[in-house]
Amino acid sequence: MSATDRSARPGIWSAEYVAVTVGAVALIFLAALQSLAVATVMPVVSADLDGAALYAVAFSGTLATSVIGMVAAGAWADRSGPVAPLTTAVVLFVIGLSLAGLAGDMPTLVVGRLIQGLGTGGQTVALYVVVARVYPAALHGRVFAAFSAAWVVPSLIGPFLAGAVTEYLHWRWVFLGVAILTVAAFASVLARLHGRDVRTAEPVHEPVVGRLLWAVGVAVAALLLSVSGELGGWAGTAVVASAVLLVIAIKPLLPSGTLRIARGLPSVVLMRGLIAGALFGAEIYVPYLLIDEYEFSPTWAGLGLTASALAWAFGAQVQGRHGDRIGNARITLLGTTQLAAAIAIAGLTALLHLPAAVAIIGWTLSGLGMGLMYPRLTVLTLAYSRPQNQGFNSSALSIADSIGAATAIAVMGLVFTSLAGTGVAFAAAFGIALVLALGAVVPGLRLGRVHDTGGD
Repeated sequence: MSATDRSARPGIWSAEYVAVTVGAVALIFLAALQSLAVATVMPVVSADLDGAALYAVAFSGTLATSVIGMVAAGAWADRSGPVAPLTTAVVLFVIGLSLAGLAGDMPTLVVGRLIQGLGTGGQTVALYVVVARVYPAALHGRVFAAFSAAWVVPSLIGPFLAGAVTEYLHWRWVFLGVAILTVAAFASVLARLHGRDVRTAEPVHEPVVGRLLWAVGVAVAALLLSVSGELGGWAGTAVVASAVLLVIAIKPLLPSGTLRIARGLPSVVLMRGLIAGALFGAEIYVPYLLIDEYEFSPTWAGLGLTASALAWAFGAQVQGRHGDRIGNARITLLGTTQLAAAIAIAGLTALLHLPAAVAIIGWTLSGLGMGLMYPRLTVLTLAYSRPQNQGFNSSALSIADSIGAATAIAVMGLVFTSLAGTGVAFAAAFGIALVLALGAVVPGLRLGRVHDTGGD
């Protein structure tokens, strides 16, 4: 394609697409903002509602139910298009936020978080299908780069903003404020989709009850694994049982051959789960390390991740503009090398007691690598999909994302707790993440090649 043709092609911010782009990016932004904000205010919420016993479930429950929302939205989108499942997901998200914001006790807040999880999972998958139906394939990379940026900004301002809202208003507005803004953002998307035919040309009418039951099984397994460390002598049994249930239940929800590292889409989905587990598992221990070993305040420890967030945005923009020219194999090698290097530097910092600046500067590489890989895998998923299975494939990618992160965090937490006080707990946690990052190279070199994946 010539430079003239590229300049004449409508972009994602052109009049034809701007309303959908703004609304969709805003929905992603608000979901990310709320997720990061809750981590900041939950200690205050727990103290206010006397809910320390349910503190962990308020997080893990949302992640678990999001899997059910992903599967339901994916199947629904394949049957009738993305508008109805997106609308339902947004309604559930807003209901969950409102219930949590108005909760008078911790059990009610947890119920709200469970409902919110259904909406969060469904919303993500439905938006992926909206992208597939509204934008040409050549623009998919640009859209997902914008989605990545929508996650970066909350990582910069979310904790500070949540703290300010809690201090000067009330923690309830962290939930209620996002609920109000979500309605406004969704209105922008819905208005632009109204009258546009985004239905599936050849809808799929396969039974979905079985897939929903498997999704419930995955959710139960993820929840059990996340709380297994609190079960005392039953912890080992719970870990084994949850792992077995997770493998059995997740297989029907992923493309055939995913666990065998089959070439193409199965490897795309598997790689996404591995890098999500490596990054998000390790990331929670970086500020922990800075606070525990280097006596950083929580605010400064959080700011230590800022450079990584900015690097993620830069990497996503590079992928969005030049992904096809760089190629899948080079993106894999560049991305996994940067991610693995960042994790290794953090681990060595903890093990050898290096200056904190080493870990902070090194962690920037993780954002750059993820910015290259993360949106690229979403683009490839849509490129490998047909209109009849865009929902299923998008939900599979999101499930791999969530379960990869949840499993890694749970396993790393168990190892970290068992080694607490030995001086190697942080290094061991980072070691697990390093194995996952290096393991992602295997499916990453089996991504295959598909045309029209959104490069220039």
